[in-house]
Amino acid sequence: MRTHHRSQALLGSLLLVAAGAGVLGAAPATASAPAAATPLGQIVPAPAEATPGGTPYRITDTTRIRVDDGSREARRVGDYLAGVLRPSTGYRLPVTDDRAGSRGNDGIRLELSGKDKGLGTEGYRLTSTGRSVTIVAHAPAGLFHGVQTLRQQLPASVEANSRQPGPWLVAGGTIEDTPRYGYRGAMLDVSRHFFTVGQVKRYIDELALYKVNKLHLHLSDDQGWRIAIDSWPRLATYGGSTQVGGGAGGHYTKAQYKEIVRYAASRYLEVVPEIDMPSHTNAALASYAELNCDGVAPPLYTGTEVGFSSLCVGKDITYDFVDDVVRELAALTPGKYLHIGGDEAHSTSQEDYVTFMSKVQPIVAKYGKTVVGWHQLTGATPAKGALAQYWGTEGTSAAEKAQVANAAKNGTGLVISPADRTYLDMKYTKDTPLGLSWAGYVEVRRSYDWDPGSYLPGAPAPAVKGVEAPLWSETLSTSAHIEYMAFPRLPGVAELGWSPAATHDWDTYKVRLAAQAPRWDALGIGYYKSPQVPWPAG
Repeated sequence: MRTHHRSQALLGSLLLVAAGAGVLGAAPATASAPAAATPLGQIVPAPAEATPGGTPYRITDTTRIRVDDGSREARRVGDYLAGVLRPSTGYRLPVTDDRAGSRGNDGIRLELSGKDKGLGTEGYRLTSTGRSVTIVAHAPAGLFHGVQTLRQQLPASVEANSRQPGPWLVAGGTIEDTPRYGYRGAMLDVSRHFFTVGQVKRYIDELALYKVNKLHLHLSDDQGWRIAIDSWPRLATYGGSTQVGGGAGGHYTKAQYKEIVRYAASRYLEVVPEIDMPSHTNAALASYAELNCDGVAPPLYTGTEVGFSSLCVGKDITYDFVDDVVRELAALTPGKYLHIGGDEAHSTSQEDYVTFMSKVQPIVAKYGKTVVGWHQLTGATPAKGALAQYWGTEGTSAAEKAQVANAAKNGTGLVISPADRTYLDMKYTKDTPLGLSWAGYVEVRRSYDWDPGSYLPGAPAPAVKGVEAPLWSETLSTSAHIEYMAFPRLPGVAELGWSPAATHDWDTYKVRLAAQAPRWDALGIGYYKSPQVPWPAG
């Protein structure tokens, strides 16, 4: 956000937080206590540019959502917006042709513009006046992101699934907004504990509110294989039959996986599937004895140790297996990327690791996908165009950091995911009942207060393609667990990926973050009430 608006915006947001404690149960505004609109731009992620001014727009029972005639994409976004607004406002909010008449005001207008190329594929412009709110974008994803901004400019009670009193005001002015990075990810580990399609969809909706655009699904590990592969059926039926602690596990049929992909696409998230290899493969090795160097299948594993398993690098069948899995998974996945893991291969020699990656990366390319791997991939030779996901910590050796930085200098893109900053499964404090602490404790400020562009010494800033917040599930088995560990840290990582570096300021961010709490309450999201954040009273 432009710095010359910061003092004014901060004052407004402090007033908002002070008044926000009773949003969900508030009585209708009276003449003596008029309702105030959320100050323009006081949202998460912070917009690139916000210029407040003019009369707020008020959604009423005559409001229409107007879309470009003939644009299926704009209509889909309009239908989505109507689905958010109708339950809480109680209004009809018909989605109509942009040229249709309206009574009383010009409504909410969603426009795709071929002229606004500067907005790119994800940017938008939101203009609010007394007569209308207009969201303009060059591409459908931009319209969708603009709708998330509109949601946050409305009172938190707009998220409720029953009628609320309103009023439904949108502060006057203009927001023009484009993302800093094109890769803004969140990973969900469905291998250590299995999560249902419905649980994944719920997380997708929560990610979309903060303009996250990549859902990285960790589909295989020692404890479970979670995607049906027709040519190797026991991977899912046997390898997916358990999980950490010995529960029943589970897997996605191909139809279920495609349902997740479709749902993510409807929220403008691209699914990045991961098959971790050559390590983290016990579920596969247990399913097929021939994948083991000694021809003996190990038992299924329900513990939490890492690094003990490895595909047999010297066997030809290993690469037949990889080819089949990649072929079938690529055919189900319309997105650009396929993640091949590559971390913690402690049972694979360095020579074998290099050999394995030299054979597997071309298989990924053969089926039209771009390789993503954990940053240990840079210990081999990353394929042209590959992304390395850096998950080191402050304690990572200088040599390992230099290895990744050198790969970046040679053209490998970086997704920055420091475990001691962005791993959402790390405990907040020693008293956090869930999560792990091997990377230390990660409070909300630590998760937010860093810069992806300059984090890795020696890595060129243009090599950084984005950020990701991984959530490993050794200790997590329910949606409530996911949400408690993700909130309030996830929105901060999302802001690091979207907002200009100039907007990154903990003192102003924590106020905007606090104002999100009534929204999470309305959405039924349970979160960690960090003492570092000035939450609304009550």
